Amino acid sequence: MQSWAVQDAKARFSEFLEKCLTEGPQMVTRRGAEAAVLVPAEEWRRLHAAARPTLKELLLSEQARVALPSLARGSARRRPPVALR
Repeated sequence: MQSWAVQDAKARFSEFLEKCLTEGPQMVTRRGAEAAVLVPAEEWRRLHAAARPTLKELLLSEQARVALPSLARGSARRRPPVALR
């Protein structure tokens, strides 16, 4: 993966984009630190779809198996009834 300084990526954006499409992801650095990555749209869609769990996976996961907090019986406050006109 090639690294580009922000200034170079901005100044030579067409070349930056072309390298992304032909050679793969391109790293952008800001003051020498990695800041972002430009990836082809198809790869982004693939990565995004792979990162999103299905409903079935969510329901079967351990995270879905938690005890829901509930109020003790009779502890809920009720609003006074509204008079009908």
